[in-house]
Amino acid sequence: MADHTPPPNPPLSDEHENEAGQSQIEIHAHTHIEAGGRKSTDGQSSAPLVNSSGWDGKLRMPPRNAVLTNPEALSDPDYSDPEAPPVEQIEADEDLLDDYPLDTEDIDLVHCRISSLVALKLERFTNAKRLCLRQNAIQSIALTPNLGETLEELDLYDNLISHIKGLDDIKNLRSLDLSFNKIKHIKNVNHLRSLKELYFVQNRISKIENLDGLENLTMIELGANRIREIENLETLHTLHELWLGKNKITEIKGLSSLTSLKLLDLKSNRLTTITGLESLSNLEELYVSHNGITEISPASLANNLKLRVLDLSNNQISHLANIGHLKELEEVWASSNKLADFREVERELADKEHLETVYFEMNPLQLASPALYRNKVRLALPQIKQIDASKLITPRHGLRV
Repeated sequence: MADHTPPPNPPLSDEHENEAGQSQIEIHAHTHIEAGGRKSTDGQSSAPLVNSSGWDGKLRMPPRNAVLTNPEALSDPDYSDPEAPPVEQIEADEDLLDDYPLDTEDIDLVHCRISSLVALKLERFTNAKRLCLRQNAIQSIALTPNLGETLEELDLYDNLISHIKGLDDIKNLRSLDLSFNKIKHIKNVNHLRSLKELYFVQNRISKIENLDGLENLTMIELGANRIREIENLETLHTLHELWLGKNKITEIKGLSSLTSLKLLDLKSNRLTTITGLESLSNLEELYVSHNGITEISPASLANNLKLRVLDLSNNQISHLANIGHLKELEEVWASSNKLADFREVERELADKEHLETVYFEMNPLQLASPALYRNKVRLALPQIKQIDASKLITPRHGLRV
């Protein structure tokens, strides 16, 4: 006999929860939606289950036929229905901040369905240094001017912001996080001369622009956007970390002035070669995994003598070459390439005193003889402490196993 226990109703996300009062179609858990109407699990027409008093539990509306009028929304993550009714604005209740002393320095309101910054009445908090409003429904940045003297960290991660406005008076910011929003253009931030960290992860940015004036910036995160070219970074002389993973970049260029750069992340782009790093003599970490790189040329890393971490995983590299001069290497990640020769591994890495971790799995040198692979790596590189995800154990008598 079939089990007709109703499955739990899927929870509404916060983004959709705001719209429940206008557009939610409530359907009993027993039912199954098919094209052409509403049916029960046994294929017969079904009315909502009610008790003797006519009360129908959580159902507050009569059943309706569910018709998907905008099927394109299923395949387009950026789809926005121009005919849709406006999202219900849930004003932030002042009570959200009632428990905060007026001299507080740290305000943290995560996942509170806030859509209005004005309703928070932040002007009360004259000493606020950190304002965290992650995972809300904020569409515009409207901060009271009196925060301009004190606010150092503003976190608006995972909201609905599409335009950067409202920061004119906030001049002492040191950290600004606008990740997971709907921003298409970098604007109105170059007056933030104290800014050290700037986050734009997972937006809709296609061009690096308008960063001149950020002379104290040490880190910028632009991962998971739509950037095709590295450009307009010439004035960021103090930059230490540049994160550009998961974009559409085809060439490493435009970095010659970033002589202080220590970390460069270009994972999951469209690179085929490693170039443009000649002036980055202070570079310590390079991440270029998940690209289409076929070789490490003699010029690729010739001047990057301070490299400690080199991530080449998931490329098309056939020979481990031209990294023997990198004496400071501590980690080499080269999984999922076309490396087949243990002699190249020994030649390039055996003399690296600081080398502790190597990844070579899913290469021909591992796939051809998986039972012998780890022993061969240990013979070629006796100084290492970790092969792939497994650390080597050092027994008391001093011999690794």
